[in-house]
Amino acid sequence: MKTKELLKEHFYKYPKAEIQDIFKFIHQSSFGCEHMVESLEKAVEYIKNEYQKGVVDADIEPLDGEYSRVPLSFLDRGLSAETLGKLFYLSAEKADGREVLLAKLDILRELIDDPELEKAVNDWAKNDFRALHHSERFRAEYKPSYRVISNRFIPFLPLFCELDKKLAEGKVILTVEGGSASGKSTLGSMLEDIYDCNVIHMDDFFLQMHQRTPERFKEVGGNLDRERFYDEVVTHLKDGREFCYRKFDCSTMSLGESVTVTPKNLTVIEGAYSMHPYFGEYYDLSVFLDIAPELQRARILKRNPQMADRFFNEWIPLERVYFSELDIPKKCDIIIDIN
Repeated sequence: MKTKELLKEHFYKYPKAEIQDIFKFIHQSSFGCEHMVESLEKAVEYIKNEYQKGVVDADIEPLDGEYSRVPLSFLDRGLSAETLGKLFYLSAEKADGREVLLAKLDILRELIDDPELEKAVNDWAKNDFRALHHSERFRAEYKPSYRVISNRFIPFLPLFCELDKKLAEGKVILTVEGGSASGKSTLGSMLEDIYDCNVIHMDDFFLQMHQRTPERFKEVGGNLDRERFYDEVVTHLKDGREFCYRKFDCSTMSLGESVTVTPKNLTVIEGAYSMHPYFGEYYDLSVFLDIAPELQRARILKRNPQMADRFFNEWIPLERVYFSELDIPKKCDIIIDIN
């Protein structure tokens, strides 16, 4: 949504907003939350204290740019204060947004042709466009209670909510399924940053050379060394002890280095074929990343053009047969549309 339309929507949603509230919207759209983050510990403490005072249920509110306002009422949906604080903290990593802010102010001038606006902008400029609080009128009327979060986290908030509910009960094994280029590895890295978890990649279990037979590739979900994954990983996930597995090395087409896994509260299994029925239901929570074919094609052509033909003619067709024949998306607890 373009700046002008978002500003109009903001005026409509908050008719009693004052100019400093509009400036706050523009500042957050340009700089995110970086001015508010002192430390992760304080971010979590502030969230807990604010939540205990009572919050109003609200929806996510997109800002104009890379951020959104996430209401603290998400804690009522299962999200923990620790996770929201970590998302807030991680969202603060951003370069200077001053030029972006100035461009948005020009658009604001197109919407409001008023000398009072220009005076307010000039006064704000004298203070180096510092971050602003909401006006007292805005606070009294709308009771804002939110944190500004990077949009890269927003699609996964339903997953974080369910994950936090499960983690409150004990250790969790999460499976991340989806097609090529759907963002499984990116989500795995994100979860590692947020939860300090173990992440095991199905790409480390490519078929060994002796398994690559026509008969094997005809099997639904046969494009994976499921036997080795079961023996080296699945059988150890629930016993709470350290274990090791070997990574397949594509450069030598053989088994390579050994990886040691020390148990943590969360273990993430990331990759297609992770929900193959051969493994049984070893997971506590599962998510399917559903990517549209056009976006999938565009991502592959951009990221890995040298291997694109193999993706389009070999690997993706095998994945689609596996998803369809074994009804994998419907067996997942959560489906997230990637767009």
